[in-house]
Amino acid sequence: MSDARIAARWRVIAGAGRAALIPFFTAGYPSAAVSLAAMRGAADAGADLVEVGVPFSDPLADGPTIQRATHSALEGGMTAAGVLALVHEAALPIPVVLMTYLNPVRAYGARRFAEDARAAGAAGVLLTDVPAGADPETEDAIGAAGLDLIRLVAPTTADARLGDAVRGGGGFVYLITRLGVTGVRDTVPTDLAAQVTRVRRATPLPVAAGFGIGTPAQAAAAARAADGVVVGSAIVERLGRDGVTGATALVRDLARAVREARA
Repeated sequence: MSDARIAARWRVIAGAGRAALIPFFTAGYPSAAVSLAAMRGAADAGADLVEVGVPFSDPLADGPTIQRATHSALEGGMTAAGVLALVHEAALPIPVVLMTYLNPVRAYGARRFAEDARAAGAAGVLLTDVPAGADPETEDAIGAAGLDLIRLVAPTTADARLGDAVRGGGGFVYLITRLGVTGVRDTVPTDLAAQVTRVRRATPLPVAAGFGIGTPAQAAAAARAADGVVVGSAIVERLGRDGVTGATALVRDLARAVREARA
């Protein structure tokens, strides 16, 4: 069911001749109630999928904005179980992908986490710090629960290794557009189209570009090259500063930019 939900969403997007917008939210930031409302607002504002971050005490791949949001959520009592409860309560009409590090999954129990995530309504899981094949037990548990395992590909991944890097993945491939941690940058990499083309040679899955994309103009530029655009830090920052209304307005502007990019 979960795999069908993500695949069905991509078919609609591809049929419309456009790219997808995938906003990211840290579960529990700035509070559980606000993050819940923000997720629902994003779905109403035109998001195609939503990534929900599971707070972890050592988020090495994340920049300062998401690190602050993560620590705030943890201080507010957010847990892996709390994240799943939020996803279940949100009951979004679009697919939800849980973005997490391995430690919270192992602490919860990989098989139990995957089964509970599926029961909560999640459609996929992205393990930020687990290269393909590095933890077969956890990967198998995610697949057995009927969830898509979203693979991450870095710009430094060699052509010869791309096939291995995406093997066993589903839903879409998350292409990290630049090295370093998450966070808004001034421009979209000039070689993004070439990066996307390289990944497409290794997989038939859609390719979503993320890391450093924060404005409608940047989202539009990325949408002309990739199948999807992931925006995280800019939305999390706007949510913390301007609340649900501000974050929803940004998602709406980003969605419009992505939809009109190829017109």
